[in-house]
Amino acid sequence: MLDEANVNKLILLYALDKMEVALQESVILDMVTENNWLGYMDCKVALCDLIKNNLITNVATKGCNPRYAITTDSREGLNHYFVNIPSSLRENIAEVIKLNKLKYRKKQDYFSDYFKNTDGTYTVVLKIESATTTLMELKLVVQNRNKAKWLFKNWSDKASSIYEFMLENLID
Repeated sequence: MLDEANVNKLILLYALDKMEVALQESVILDMVTENNWLGYMDCKVALCDLIKNNLITNVATKGCNPRYAITTDSREGLNHYFVNIPSSLRENIAEVIKLNKLKYRKKQDYFSDYFKNTDGTYTVVLKIESATTTLMELKLVVQNRNKAKWLFKNWSDKASSIYEFMLENLID
């Protein structure tokens, strides 16, 4: 039987394996803690140890936020030791990720922010990012804070359709 620290690492590896995409540290921490799979500090310690020991790797290119993915060697090890994670927890992780995979991707792939300009207008920055590049970045100037907040708040729900619309119309 493994000690608690090693089981915590297996839980993180299992969650990353089920996600099937690289995740930013903040998304990993949110996903694991909001579902009570691990406490924040236990998750942080396990994550740092996995990074330090090259059991997960940063797949982002230079200049992009780090995104961590399980390595091939870790996946093989997980195949041997996943039974040390309680089966009810494995089932919960698999189910939560199946239902919320898009939500976690949106947290890291869709970025929005806004700030007030000297003339009283607001600039809203909207981005779609991947592990290797910024796919799209829009900077819009709007007349008031309410419009800026609306764009900021609704970007993650509309980003993919706006991206597709722009691509289709610019290519045609």
